Amino acid sequence: MKVKMHNAALSLQTTTSDQTSDVELAARASNGDELAFEYIMRRHNRLLFRTARSILKNDDETEDALQEAYLRAWRALGSFRADAKLSTWLVRIVINESLGRLRRRGAQVIPLDTAMDVSEQETEPWMEDDPDQRPERVAMRGEVRRLMEARIDMLPDAFRTVFMLRAVEELSVEEIAVALEIPEATVRTRFFRARGLLREGLSRDVDLAVGDAFSFAGERCDRIVATVLATLARDRGPTRS
Repeated sequence: MKVKMHNAALSLQTTTSDQTSDVELAARASNGDELAFEYIMRRHNRLLFRTARSILKNDDETEDALQEAYLRAWRALGSFRADAKLSTWLVRIVINESLGRLRRRGAQVIPLDTAMDVSEQETEPWMEDDPDQRPERVAMRGEVRRLMEARIDMLPDAFRTVFMLRAVEELSVEEIAVALEIPEATVRTRFFRARGLLREGLSRDVDLAVGDAFSFAGERCDRIVATVLATLARDRGPTRS
């Protein structure tokens, strides 16, 4: 009998793959299939990490929160209903865990579903420059400057010179026209086109950077999964032979 049960469990695990639906994985995991739960974790790790990271703003605490959220999810999988998306259900668990951590350390917590009118006064501290007291902003501006310089270097020669003189050196249109011996209308046209090309290029760079923000490397994914599975094994206790 034990052999049959073992073979059945083995057969169940071997049919689990990347194509298995979330609903099926959740059903299997709710019956104790840890391999199915591992697939769930690996499939949603990046989404859930970034969700928690947006609240906690600390990588280490985010990992801890995510691991605890997974353990809560494992214990509550029996309550998951297939009429909802598993990812949404998991995100809610992660959000609750993250907000709970903020409350426990006494931080002010504003419900995420609260409508807010962000005033200009509230956004000013985020935008203001204070290099003497905020060294991280100096480093950030350095990165932005290097990105801008690289994009300026990629401009066509005629556009690049006009942009450098007008935007960087702040020469007047008239001065640039005299210096380059071209009509003022040409200066304006080239400067307009240079700015447009820079915006397009920088916009693509920003879009790519946003996609890579708080990157979820394989090592971090493996570490979270391994820690959760080890905790489940510890909770389960030694298996009987």
